[in-house]
Amino acid sequence: MHPLDRRGFMSCAALATLLARDGLLAAEDDTNPLKPKPPHFKGTAKSAIFIFAVGGTSQVDLFDPKPDLAKLHGKPIPESFRAGVRLGQTTFAAPVMQSPYKFRKFGKCGMELSELLPEIGSCADDIALVRSMHHEAFDHAPGELVINTGKDQPGRPTLGSWLTYGLGSECKDLPGYVVLLNGRAPKARSYVWGNGFLPATHQGVLFRGQGSPILDLATPKEITPEMHRAQLDAIKKLNELRKEETADPKLAAQIAAYELAYRMQTAAPELADLSKEKKETLAAYGDGGFARSLLLARRLVERGVRFVTVTHPEWDHHDNIYRDLPRNCKEFDKPVAALIRDLKARGLLDSTLVVSASEFGRTAITQGKEMTSAGRDHHPHAFSGFLAGGGVKGGVTHGTTDELGWKVASDGVHVHDFHATILHLFGFDHKKLTFKHQGLDTRLTDVAGNVVKKLIA
Repeated sequence: MHPLDRRGFMSCAALATLLARDGLLAAEDDTNPLKPKPPHFKGTAKSAIFIFAVGGTSQVDLFDPKPDLAKLHGKPIPESFRAGVRLGQTTFAAPVMQSPYKFRKFGKCGMELSELLPEIGSCADDIALVRSMHHEAFDHAPGELVINTGKDQPGRPTLGSWLTYGLGSECKDLPGYVVLLNGRAPKARSYVWGNGFLPATHQGVLFRGQGSPILDLATPKEITPEMHRAQLDAIKKLNELRKEETADPKLAAQIAAYELAYRMQTAAPELADLSKEKKETLAAYGDGGFARSLLLARRLVERGVRFVTVTHPEWDHHDNIYRDLPRNCKEFDKPVAALIRDLKARGLLDSTLVVSASEFGRTAITQGKEMTSAGRDHHPHAFSGFLAGGGVKGGVTHGTTDELGWKVASDGVHVHDFHATILHLFGFDHKKLTFKHQGLDTRLTDVAGNVVKKLIA
């Protein structure tokens, strides 16, 4: 049998399976559901790279120096710190634990960061450090959902989904929202990059960091480009006839999805080919899957992809934090700084927002009484994250916590405020970017959120 008759159409069936799996088939009634759209007002950011440190980074060891921890080291935490605080796996009987790491001032701004993050520190004048982030979810999956979707329940659209819904994508050959996982996936799995109740075309599409970015995308060798184009045209004509017959608007989006998959067969391999990158660039990012993912993230936004999520595990240090934290920082510090510098050198940092965040921070008290092998428990009541580029005011340290990094002391930034600020940088009034769901005009920031103007240049 001629390959066009059987194998060829089987190839298209495989593409359909791929598209359904990655959320590219279903969409709104538009021939191109990701066509570029204007925001509410002119924003400064056009794309975003969201670096998600999975597990919960310790703010008191990395971002928020607390000398008073040394004074209380090995002692119970004072009673005044306990009110209204819910803990995950440890108890208030656990002693306070100081950080063994020194903090240094970096950049002209004098931003204080841990000695474990010297490369990120070298970018301090381009960074806005937020020390007063907080929310209410103290376990991993709910915390992951909050930081990515604004709600601690599954089924809500992520920040990346909202941005592609609001802005579409400038890239015709790749998805508008791409996800690069490293190590273990977040506890909440695909909900962390899901489209929720938004059309499925706004779901994050998983790319691999090694080899072909998407499995099963390549056309069988026996199918020539001319035959493949003929297959696609035939399917398009059949879908158009079906659309005329049924007036189903989703068929137009299905046609667009097949066309995207066809174009990705050329664009995706080119994306993954790093042979044209300068040796100095490759050396700056360093080795390892996370470093490669960040380099791919730069290449994605360079090609017009709207939103890229890059994960880095494993920051869930319930024990042996001082054995494992330096190793994590070594993997994390150099490539994150390289990304910021690379974007800046290419003139992309002004329009690309880089966000680094975790689902929560860690406690000032230990988990486990043995100081030599102790860790820190989950702590959503006060933690840190940082932003760079995309219209963010660099060299800023925003918000304070109390003397133990336990609760917010001033200029608190709830996750809803965090999201409202990011949407503002893209030109959106977070109260007006809505989608009708179950009869309600639903939004990323729920019924809360304020733009943190001190973070905006």
